[in-house]
Amino acid sequence: MKLEVTELGPMKRAIAIEVPEDVVNQEFDRVCRDLRRQVQIPGFRPGRAPVAMLEARYAKAVEQDVIQRLVPTYYEKAIQETGVTPVLVEMPQLERLKARRHASLQFTATVEIKPSIALREYRPPNPIALKPDARTVVDQDVEQALERLRERQSRLEATPPGTPLGEGVHAIVTIEGFVDGKPVDGSKKEGILHKVGSKEPVLGIDIDEALMGKREGDSAEIVQDYPTSHPDTRLAGKAVTFTVSILGVKHKTLPALDDEFAKDCGDCDTLEALKDKIQSELERVLKRDTEQGYKDQIIERLVTMHHFDLPEALVERELHTMVRQRLMEEQRARTGRVSLNDPGHSVAEATRIKQEVTPEARKRVKIGLILEAIADKEGVSVSDQEIQEEFTKLAQGLRVPVADIHKMVESGGQSSRQEFEDRIRADKALQLVYQYAVIQG
Repeated sequence: MKLEVTELGPMKRAIAIEVPEDVVNQEFDRVCRDLRRQVQIPGFRPGRAPVAMLEARYAKAVEQDVIQRLVPTYYEKAIQETGVTPVLVEMPQLERLKARRHASLQFTATVEIKPSIALREYRPPNPIALKPDARTVVDQDVEQALERLRERQSRLEATPPGTPLGEGVHAIVTIEGFVDGKPVDGSKKEGILHKVGSKEPVLGIDIDEALMGKREGDSAEIVQDYPTSHPDTRLAGKAVTFTVSILGVKHKTLPALDDEFAKDCGDCDTLEALKDKIQSELERVLKRDTEQGYKDQIIERLVTMHHFDLPEALVERELHTMVRQRLMEEQRARTGRVSLNDPGHSVAEATRIKQEVTPEARKRVKIGLILEAIADKEGVSVSDQEIQEEFTKLAQGLRVPVADIHKMVESGGQSSRQEFEDRIRADKALQLVYQYAVIQG
């Protein structure tokens, strides 16, 4: 095999590969022998047709089979022999190839390689300095958490007869729209629970002001004018009268802050024990948040400390991942479910998201390359167990089965799994830099 590597830029290489003539001839022979066992030519017993006749009749198929057998094998050999390490592990797009007997097979693979990164100091005696985070958990934080627990355990109870509606009081209402005295089909909603003063729209209109001071059994009318450009032709340019009937009035009852409340919240026998548990949980969350804040500072420092060009293949891979995740998140918010292959995802949606996330994608690729260089320097590795744990974490975040994550990774091939491994390795490298960092003050 003959090889020639040409530099096309700081991070691009063209690898010219020539497969020897005798190897090409041998592969043609193998393909034809396999083909002779599979096809039958009139006038010949199975497996007895002349090779020359088969090769002439199925010339294109034979040629493509030879190419598909030889190119991946010799591409991998070329990568090993030249020492060129492409940024992505899958086969690059190759030039149009021709394979012929009694001739060598020549092709060129153009690949991107990772940039050479001159790492700046991050270990003592020159660690990265961090601005201190002085936040602490105070009594007010615990009290606010207790109030949130009370809200979750609150009950709605009927008010005494004749109680007027006001801020914070709940009304059970039925609403229906009328045009020219006739009901609008599909506009009737019954038994809606509405908190007065919440400004939450019902059928797209604000009903709070109309409810103020009303009592159970009362009704109110709200006239809503719709523009001529309204998409519903039944309402466009018309005044719709909404009738709101008050079926019930309820107020929220909060449980008392006592030992019984603590027992209802879980495994605490006293209110003081519940407060201690909340204090510990808030401190745990704050510690995690503080650590993430310090790591964010490290990332910003590493990005500004290092300057190099980015391989566009890695940027495109990151963009693909970010766009897909955003589409899944938007679908879940819109429909309450997630599908990895939703036909409702339009090209326009994907293009919009891609434009929005491109700066962040480039930043992620840059910090990923820096952390990879640190991981190489420090000998950081990743186990199969850590990869499986990352699958589980992603599935929990997206609220989909772990099996769906496995399918998504498998559909992406080896490069998709490599992406997971790279992310875990980067996280471990970041943790290492964080351990070396010092907090000022």
